Amino acid sequence: MRRVSALLLVAALAVGLTACAEPGATAAPAAAADDDCPQASVPLAALDLIDDVRGHTGPSTACLSTHAIEPVDDDSAPKLPVTVTDSEGHEVEIADIDRILPIDISGTIASTVFALGLGDQVVGRDASTVFAGTEDLPVVTKTGHTLNAEAILELAPTVVLTDTTIGPKEVRQQLRDAGIAVVVISSDRRLDTTDELVTEIATALGVPRRGETLIARLDSSVDETLAEIAAIVPTDEADRARMLFLYVRGSANVYYIFGEDSGADSLIDAVGGVDVAAEIGWEGMKPMTAEALVAAQPDVLVMMTDGLESVGGIDGLIERIPAVAQTPAGANRRVIDMADSEILSFGPRTADVIGALARALYAPEPAT
Repeated sequence: MRRVSALLLVAALAVGLTACAEPGATAAPAAAADDDCPQASVPLAALDLIDDVRGHTGPSTACLSTHAIEPVDDDSAPKLPVTVTDSEGHEVEIADIDRILPIDISGTIASTVFALGLGDQVVGRDASTVFAGTEDLPVVTKTGHTLNAEAILELAPTVVLTDTTIGPKEVRQQLRDAGIAVVVISSDRRLDTTDELVTEIATALGVPRRGETLIARLDSSVDETLAEIAAIVPTDEADRARMLFLYVRGSANVYYIFGEDSGADSLIDAVGGVDVAAEIGWEGMKPMTAEALVAAQPDVLVMMTDGLESVGGIDGLIERIPAVAQTPAGANRRVIDMADSEILSFGPRTADVIGALARALYAPEPAT
């Protein structure tokens, strides 16, 4: 079920993002300044926590303290060549990682490569790879998240790390035919699959020890963040925020609810919320219906920042989807948004993403 749901999510994201993009358009890398999000560096319990997480009014934005990726403290040399069987069953030999091209729809593969300390060997990026240090890398995706074979071949990568969230698959085959080592990584992005993702990438690049170091760091930071959140989550489930992940792209009239096994549900669980999509039996990621939205009765809507902006903010969201006004979230204008390139980027920033959502939920900054 998770695999099918992941593919559904990928398809919907691709449709929405492609429809919104202008030909040749790319996302601008985010700034790395900590001043942009001072709350992210403060312990959650030390912030001004709201008394009623279900009844709070007003929107909030989840943000990270920094957009940089910290490499692991491990410089063990790559052991090459290495042969792996990728997620599509291809047996691939990687003999050279001097020119790495990591590309997917969320920027997760690239952030993992940078976290493994191999950022200096990355030669290009997808439109979602917008963290600090990638500003000058050429983009190899055109309209939306479609691979540009010519742009990739011009970069002469020695290894391409990708997944099925980005395509078309014919381009991947074209690259193989050109003699490039193409490794298709698993597309299952969830909190509980992050370690597997790191292992796949580290193994393919011949740095398994660095992968183990990164996993240890990730597990420790996630456990610490989850414990910090658990300390403030209401004991009674009836007092916990009822949350729903809503994906929209206004210009394309794309409106989806992310349900069980979509990846978004693991974020809601991690921050101590109640995933109301699960209550109404919503599996994977499917087009929203007014009936489902009203039946779910969320206290909080979680959205991507660009998606919310694409409908003109909360007022535009309610105008386009009147059913939103029939939910506590709509009545209280309780929407949490987070940057598209970050919110579902399970990988090195997993703990930071969870922590950011928790702060936006339990300690939202006063509206200005």
